[in-house]
Amino acid sequence: MTLRLATRRSPLALVQANRVRTLLSHCGVESELVLVETRGDRDATTDLSILGGQGVFAVEVQRAVLAHQADVAVHSAKDLPSITPEGLILASVPERLDASDVLVGRSLAGLGPGARVATGSPRRRALLLERRPDIEVVQLRGNMATRLARVGHDGVDAIITALAALDRLGEADLVSERLDPEWFTPQVGQGALALEARGDDPSTLAALKEINVAPALLAVTAERAYLEELGAGCAIPTGAHATVRDGLVTISGVMLDTDGVKSVRGEFSGADPFDLGRRLARYLRDDLGGGAFLAEV
Repeated sequence: MTLRLATRRSPLALVQANRVRTLLSHCGVESELVLVETRGDRDATTDLSILGGQGVFAVEVQRAVLAHQADVAVHSAKDLPSITPEGLILASVPERLDASDVLVGRSLAGLGPGARVATGSPRRRALLLERRPDIEVVQLRGNMATRLARVGHDGVDAIITALAALDRLGEADLVSERLDPEWFTPQVGQGALALEARGDDPSTLAALKEINVAPALLAVTAERAYLEELGAGCAIPTGAHATVRDGLVTISGVMLDTDGVKSVRGEFSGADPFDLGRRLARYLRDDLGGGAFLAEV
């Protein structure tokens, strides 16, 4: 069996897809890449919240599998829409690296008043302004090479990005500071690879099960349940991060207003990742009043 893996064309996406190929090969499964261009790749300048947020880097990849042009959709889990399309299953999370965000260019303490930090994420913007309201946050889009090139140009002192992305590209030495996920809560699914397949394709599902990491899938499932309950995408300043130890899932989350002036946080633990994610979302949105922040976006 040769599995066809649908993936974006970006350098990071290709590294991730080839990592999946390597993992499959260890199980005796051959694979090949099917390259797909997404809406988010075609438009590398428009603010993601205007493009539609989550899904702009995933929908075309999912469609390739639904149309039987490929067998597996390979994603960064953070790019997935909160609801899986009918006909597909989130079949495997083969690995998850450190979910933390990082600063590249300068550390937080090294950024003086009025320093300019670039990010395209409303969550990162709000979390940074919550801790450092004296910093100016500017827009950032493009692939990783384009983003890294912004440091030191156009007055940009630093950028915020995912540590896992730099790790996969062999650029982790560029990190100026790892931002502690205890307060700088990561995006749902950050650091994880996510593999989708058709629900009526048992041979592919069986192959993907062989490379699944059960704790990683549990954690991502809890985080995605949180996002689905909110009905939110990456245009909303919110994040959630789950960990698994001895079968116990712990998920923490944050919701913020757009400028980080107000925020609500919470944490739950239990065995059912779906229930935990939904309970956390309802607690932050309804019990703590975070739903008011949604109306701002």
